[in-house]
Amino acid sequence: MDLTWYNTLNKPYFNPPAEIFAPVWTVMYTLIFISFVLFLNSKKTNNKTPGFAAFVIQILLNFSWSPAFFYLHSIELSFAIIILLLISIVLTIIFFYKVSKPSGLLLIPYLLWTCFAAYLNYSIMVLN
Repeated sequence: MDLTWYNTLNKPYFNPPAEIFAPVWTVMYTLIFISFVLFLNSKKTNNKTPGFAAFVIQILLNFSWSPAFFYLHSIELSFAIIILLLISIVLTIIFFYKVSKPSGLLLIPYLLWTCFAAYLNYSIMVLN
């Protein structure tokens, strides 16, 4: 990923150092994976289709944010994507929690980190 464009942007004072993102996302993706496995392996007979659909949507939105921001250089598009991502994470948490409480709870750090990322995205949008 070429960070030349990103390095030219005005960023807020609370912008974390670049080396923070890889370890944080490693933890987040680990929690997401564990949550998904717990959800899929739950013995509850609840309908898993809404949770599965919400999960797929949030993963697709998650994976689309970086190309929108870093390759298309579209701060506005990436902000729209992250707002949709937040909504889909909340829905995933709700649906997962109904099937497996631990699987829903494991997604809360992901929601909180994405809230922070959305605020960071918004702040960069305002500053640029």
